[in-house]
Amino acid sequence: MVGKKYETDYLESMNTVIFQECVRYNGLLSVMKVTLAAVQRGLVGEIVMTEELEMISNAMYTNQTPKAWSSVGFLSLKPLASWIVDTNDRVNFLNTWITEGTPIKFWFSGFFFP
Repeated sequence: MVGKKYETDYLESMNTVIFQECVRYNGLLSVMKVTLAAVQRGLVGEIVMTEELEMISNAMYTNQTPKAWSSVGFLSLKPLASWIVDTNDRVNFLNTWITEGTPIKFWFSGFFFP
């Protein structure tokens, strides 16, 4: 959808930016979705709790961003609760851009690689 609405254009370089940002955030959200479901299933005993799942669970318990997420996510030193709020704000910024059109000002620190 984003690739069709904001096609790569020499005269509109921000189209490339939004497409690349959506690819990166979709990748991050996908990893979060899969790992959260796996941790939940591991905690109730439906699947074996692997070392990676235990590390994710421990990180969440101590309010730290799991390495599995930070390795595919944006650079941040925030604790998990603030990181989640920041992630939601970043995704909402992109959703607003997609639905309402190119903004007149940009939140550069909200990009993966400002």
